[in-house]
Amino acid sequence: MKKNLGNIDRIIRVLFAVIVSVLFFTNVVTGTLGIVLIVIGGVLLATSFINFCPIYSIFGINSCPVKK
Repeated sequence: MKKNLGNIDRIIRVLFAVIVSVLFFTNVVTGTLGIVLIVIGGVLLATSFINFCPIYSIFGINSCPVKK
């Protein structure tokens, strides 16, 4: 897998996952919506750690800086 996530993109994904987790575990967001958001947050967290997003790959998006 070729890396296709830049640092800013990774930070945004991690922040979203943390915010969703806090909202879910403090019972602000519950039910089906809460479960869906937790799953999405988990996927975003996983993709940020492996520096690869399959959806970016499909659409040809690359947010990594250009190497010199």
